[in-house]
Amino acid sequence: MAKLEINVPFETDQAVIVVEVDPDQPLARGRHLYQLEVTDDSGNVSAPDQVVVIVADRERPTAVLNGPQIADVGKEFQLNGEKSFDIGGTIKSYRFTYLGPDQRG
Repeated sequence: MAKLEINVPFETDQAVIVVEVDPDQPLARGRHLYQLEVTDDSGNVSAPDQVVVIVADRERPTAVLNGPQIADVGKEFQLNGEKSFDIGGTIKSYRFTYLGPDQRG
């Protein structure tokens, strides 16, 4: 794995590297520019080639719904989704839907 730092070349004899990312300090979401130059056995250096890598949060959030196991007839009760989470971001909205009596058996 290669720990790449801004404007610090990482040289190797391998054509493929794995970019190391610290999970506690991940790259910010957005566009990141990487560059490659190659040197041949005569010492000639190529023109640089570049690629833009878009860092995006593509993981689905996880919904966690809590409610009472038993509710009194005619009385209100609470449904709670506050333990829901999104690893790459934050929860923006909660959509609760009543699906009717449980027919699952």
